[in-house]
Amino acid sequence: MRPVGTFTIGELARRTGLPVKTIRFYSDEGLLPPTERTDAGYRLYDTKALARLELVRTLRELGLGLADVEQALSMQATVRDLAIRHVEALDEQIRRLRLRRSVLRAVVKRDSELEEVKLMNRLASMSDEERKRLVDEFWAEVSEGLDVDPEFYERMSSAKPDLPDDPSPEQLEAWIEFAELIQDPEFRALIRAMSLRHAEQRESGEQPQIGDAQQQHWFSWTTRAQTCLDADIAPESAEGRELAEEIFAASAPAGRDATDPAYRRKLAETIAAGADPRAERYWTLLGIINDWPPFPSQAVPAQWLVAALNAHA
Repeated sequence: MRPVGTFTIGELARRTGLPVKTIRFYSDEGLLPPTERTDAGYRLYDTKALARLELVRTLRELGLGLADVEQALSMQATVRDLAIRHVEALDEQIRRLRLRRSVLRAVVKRDSELEEVKLMNRLASMSDEERKRLVDEFWAEVSEGLDVDPEFYERMSSAKPDLPDDPSPEQLEAWIEFAELIQDPEFRALIRAMSLRHAEQRESGEQPQIGDAQQQHWFSWTTRAQTCLDADIAPESAEGRELAEEIFAASAPAGRDATDPAYRRKLAETIAAGADPRAERYWTLLGIINDWPPFPSQAVPAQWLVAALNAHA
């Protein structure tokens, strides 16, 4: 005769909604030892076992593994300690899932082929140290063997991508594009050519032509160029000439004739290289990754300025 207040596995299943197979598995694993057995050897469980089964069920639904559940039941670890560990594991799992989701969104957006998918996944999975090293290698390569201003290039290379642990899809897509950009041989050749011109100017004793004047007045000049664009005024116009003359005069090193055609052509070439949309894209992408305040694109008015300089060189 079965003791009062005991339950068979089938009765536990009906009370808890758990499958008999699952309860038997928990019992076999030692998480739910039977209270006693019938003469025929069938397992019986009391109300404490029922409460224990509910706890096992709850912990398993929260994602804890069997080893953690066993530790909790045997008091080797508190539920709080297990929860802390599990939260950390879940946070990491969620981070990885969000990363994968962002990569897949980028794949859909780009309609990527298999090789690009592999590349994007590798780039997205880089550590902070790997991302920073990629930028350091880029700036080292584009200035290698050249006598460039070390302070200027240190400032340029010090701005590193700082992708958060939980990046937005836009930040991750920006990082993938940024990493591809700085590994693009054509882009590296562009920045290397700019570095070479910079080194040649230093060697000749000239002030770098992309220097203080551009840093101080560039926003004003591009704003005026945008005004001309909005008014459909051509770079060859009188307004274009006036702005070009101002740039030639402001950029001329001490003792240099701002009307010298050779100087003007060289300045136009230098500014054209610096106004390449890919160079601006570098900083735009870095701003998205690092969540910097957005700044308006100056690529189009910069191209208008270059056209004005060439027209009046």
